[in-house]
This record gives sequence, C-alpha cells and structure tokens, in this order.
Amino acid sequence: MPADQLPLPDYDELPIGQLRHRIRSLQPDQVRELLEHEQRHAHRLPVEELLTNRLQELEEGAEPAPGSPESMPETPGHTRGGSPVSPGSGRGPSGPPPRHGIIGEQGRPNPNS
Repeated sequence: MPADQLPLPDYDELPIGQLRHRIRSLQPDQVRELLEHEQRHAHRLPVEELLTNRLQELEEGAEPAPGSPESMPETPGHTRGGSPVSPGSGRGPSGPPPRHGIIGEQGRPNPNS
C-alpha cells in the first residue's frame, strides 16, 4: 500500500515519540497495517516493537483512545539549550583549590592518630 494511503498518511516522517501518541486512537487492523508497512520498508526495530506491543494491547481488550490520529498533543517549541553561563564567566573562584584531608582541619579524623 502506498504510504499516503496508510492510516497515518505522514507515518514515514513521524518520530517514534509522536508515533507512540498517534497510534493510540487506531483500530487493531490499522495498527497491523502500519506494522506490515514497517516490516516491508524501513524495518526500524523500536517502531516494530512499539506497533507490536500496541497491537497486543488492543487484542487483549484495550480500547483505542478517543480522538483523531492526525491530532497530536501540544509540544513546546524548540528551546535554546546549553548553559546560561557566558564564556568569560566559566572560571571558578581564583586561588588554590580547597584543601582536603589535612590533619587538624574539620572532616574525618585521621585514622593514624
């Protein structure tokens, strides 16, 4: 079957996270159709596992979720990642590093004393 006639016309472009949501409203025969398409074409193991698990849930009595498979939950737009630290502020405090394990300083007692 041509990809544009699948239960999800944009199926081949969907990342697995969106696919996971979109298949929730499909009937068992529609999920089976996607699984067969996946096995004949891209053969992506994580997608095959997702579809197989959903098909099994449906065959064991789960009901398709209400709604349209074309609709998706709102996803936040791309946010700028990375550290808010500017390149010039990447240095820690100046001076020698803190001292650790020195006799007479607070901390664990010296086992040899």
